[in-house]
Amino acid sequence: MRARYLNDTELAGTRLSILGENYAEMSGAEVVSEEWVASVIPPRRAGSRKGENGVVMVVGGSRLYHGAPYLSAMAAMRSGVDLVYLFVPEKIASPIRALSPSLIVYPLSEVKLTPRVSEQIIQNTPQVDAAAIGPGLSVSKESALIKLIEGLIDKGVKLVLDASALQPYILEAVSGEDVVLTPHAGEFARVFNRPVKGGLEERCEAARSEAGEHRVTILLKGQLDIISNGERVLVNRTGSSAMTVGGTGDVLTGLTAGLRAKKVGALESAAAAAYINGLCGEMAEQKLGLHILPTDVIEMMPYVMKRFDRVVD
Repeated sequence: MRARYLNDTELAGTRLSILGENYAEMSGAEVVSEEWVASVIPPRRAGSRKGENGVVMVVGGSRLYHGAPYLSAMAAMRSGVDLVYLFVPEKIASPIRALSPSLIVYPLSEVKLTPRVSEQIIQNTPQVDAAAIGPGLSVSKESALIKLIEGLIDKGVKLVLDASALQPYILEAVSGEDVVLTPHAGEFARVFNRPVKGGLEERCEAARSEAGEHRVTILLKGQLDIISNGERVLVNRTGSSAMTVGGTGDVLTGLTAGLRAKKVGALESAAAAAYINGLCGEMAEQKLGLHILPTDVIEMMPYVMKRFDRVVD
């Protein structure tokens, strides 16, 4: 008997009743759907040129972690942007260059983010639309990370912060800015000094209240993803238990930055990226079972995202 793969509607629907919540009765929360995602992803001009469809930079990596920034950068590339610049320590620059010819790799002089390295990044930042900061990053001083964040904001770069960039001392620098934070439950507790407990409604309220207080957009990753800018709350139900494999969060960060580079709003980018990332994970599991790699999630991105492709005159 041949196995039948679930279609996308069936895949997303399998998680509808997780945690016993009745979505139709959830006050104030919206469920992210394929139709909603299609409405926020912009079309491409038939006569567009290189750079017009988004340019992303990723800042990350350390002596130990070379995979995280690479995964974020490749996810950004697969989102459909034109260029991705990857700023990583010189010690891991050559191995990452060998992984893909698609990335423009800029070697940094030190393995940790110091004030000098932050200045180096700011001074050498090309014309980019969005930046993902944090995957695999090792930060030597608080002042170095703050300097980098403030310097890129001053340049008009839309920021997506993850992993090592999610520290409580960044809140003053990002408050009121057009920034997306992508914490899992542990990082959320670290940044906001607020453990994430309870069911879905409690998680929604935690994300909404902290996003509102600090005037940022929060993508709280989990079995169900919660996205809020303090006013609206969206719930993403795509995803798979196979996605516990390390690196899928880095993929989500890069995808969010890619959508931000396409001039998609912060809330919309985070929610659409969560939906696409989760559906890619489901498709990878359908093919490979509970044995997927984060690179498998990236490989599914074109098959998911091509349904949203539109070309206009």
